[in-house]
Amino acid sequence: MTELIERLPLRAGRRASAGAGPRSSVVLAVVLTGQLMAVLDTNIVNVAIPSMHADLHASGALLQLIVAGYTIAYAVLLITGARLGDILGHRRVFRAGVLLFTLASLGCGLAPTAGVLVGLRFAQGVGAAVMIPQVLSLLQRTYQAPGPRARAMSLYATVISGGAVLGQVVGGLLISADVFGLTWRSVFLVNVPIGVAVLLCTGMLPGARDMTGRRLDLPGLLVLTPAVLAFVLPLVLGQPLGWPAWGWALLAASVVLFVLLGFVEHRVAAGGGQPILPRALLGLPGVLAGIGGLFAAMMVFGGWLFGFALELQDGLGESALRAGLTFAPAAVAFALVSLNWRRLPARYYAVLPAAGFVVNGLGLLWLGLLFRFGDDGTSFWVYAASAVAGAGMAAAFSPLMTRVLSRVPVAIAADASGVIVTVNQLGIVTGVATFGTLYLNLAGRLPGSLGGSAAFAISSANAYLATSVALAVLGLLGAFLSVAHMRVTARHALAAARQ
Repeated sequence: MTELIERLPLRAGRRASAGAGPRSSVVLAVVLTGQLMAVLDTNIVNVAIPSMHADLHASGALLQLIVAGYTIAYAVLLITGARLGDILGHRRVFRAGVLLFTLASLGCGLAPTAGVLVGLRFAQGVGAAVMIPQVLSLLQRTYQAPGPRARAMSLYATVISGGAVLGQVVGGLLISADVFGLTWRSVFLVNVPIGVAVLLCTGMLPGARDMTGRRLDLPGLLVLTPAVLAFVLPLVLGQPLGWPAWGWALLAASVVLFVLLGFVEHRVAAGGGQPILPRALLGLPGVLAGIGGLFAAMMVFGGWLFGFALELQDGLGESALRAGLTFAPAAVAFALVSLNWRRLPARYYAVLPAAGFVVNGLGLLWLGLLFRFGDDGTSFWVYAASAVAGAGMAAAFSPLMTRVLSRVPVAIAADASGVIVTVNQLGIVTGVATFGTLYLNLAGRLPGSLGGSAAFAISSANAYLATSVALAVLGLLGAFLSVAHMRVTARHALAAARQ
């Protein structure tokens, strides 16, 4: 993997820049491999649910928690994990996160009951929340020259979003291959050798640096943690449980808690403390619009992945392997665009995210129309439309993510990583809940209830088309926010150049 990264095309002179040597490539390979493991596990389990149900005789509620437990723990603790890296050292905390994630993955693969598996999935999420925020901090410290840093941020963005698509493909392949008769257990055990390899390489990461005076923002954490939990819990469990009253109550409580968090963080800063949502990040020109654009992109992405998987497997009756492979063109297109968009002339960078949102929307609408007019999901045009959607999302997400992250000062890289990755994760969860609910309600069913009926094939195709239209409309909002971000940052750069 290190050799592959070394061979990636860079513009002339970049490799000679600071932070682009062989050791930096090792850092990049190690931390992004850890990142990829965590991202894969947000989706790889989805295709294993039927075999888990058959093997463990798990109830519907337990199956939901097996899928959602990881996401809940991961989303809730990301910002806490970021601050721990500043206090204890990023390499040390990254290593601890990888160790916990790997051990939890081993436990998941050997779990004797569904209840044990649920607990270990929460432990996996904790490990990911500890590990992932350190990635950006380590990259910021390793790549300090603008050119190499921007390239590293592009790869970082590729792993975050491309890994979610890859999870669908890898999950389908592992379940269908059924190596050694492991069935669903293989989706967890595959992390073990990778995690061990990453652990063995962590000694090559930058060591601890002087972070004297850094401490936890306890008042902020005491408000932020329940706020994120109250937001995420009903979103991941609401649809399967029929949107109970407690879910709506929690969502309302999360709004109150997030407003309260703003007051608490203001008081922490006024008292000379270190708020977990730093003004130095939120005050960067254009950063709020950029984060809003990223949230919209991840909502579209999460909603599309969920709805597309449902339509392929439930509406069209495809197997887990077939459905996973249908995502492959999107994954390949996403990777190609993410890794090569910087080859374009710099004058196109400012419009690329907005254009990407539009292209992604056209790809999604194309898919919706194909299914509506009778495509069974196996034609060349479905793969082509999937590739267009993936390429568009990469053109929207990767440059915007790179632009936002490249402007973050090294001193607040850990906090920025926690905030931005949390926003991305919340965007995916919100997209799945919002557009998954829309698709299922329009289709008039829950997953697996009427599979195979001709009537449902028609209603699901109509539902998928309507969902695609809604996703494309949200993409237009993302395009507007990305344009706002680019304009603000451009004006700020011009004003700075004149001074």
